[in-house]
Amino acid sequence: MGAFNHYVIVKLKDGVAVEELVQGLEKMISGIEQVKSFEWGKDIESHEMLRQGFTHALLMTFNGKEDFNAFQSHPDHIEFSKLFSPAVENIVVLDFSSNSVKAPASE
Repeated sequence: MGAFNHYVIVKLKDGVAVEELVQGLEKMISGIEQVKSFEWGKDIESHEMLRQGFTHALLMTFNGKEDFNAFQSHPDHIEFSKLFSPAVENIVVLDFSSNSVKAPASE
């Protein structure tokens, strides 16, 4: 079985201090060993019609569903959620096992 992924797409509320939120997110992730990798970014190219107001994407990868479950119940995640949730205007979350078709190129 492949990696387990937690993919989050959000539209943040107007006036949210994005940098502070991201710094808190990065700090939270760095303290949770079950998170295998973490990537985030802001949409810069999509047309508004395609983006539907969503502005940021987060992707976390885990070795399996058990590690994801441990992440979900981790005290640092629960604490950060109390800050993150009020900043979100709209959200889509997808949790899925990967089916790798083409491995990333080695750096």
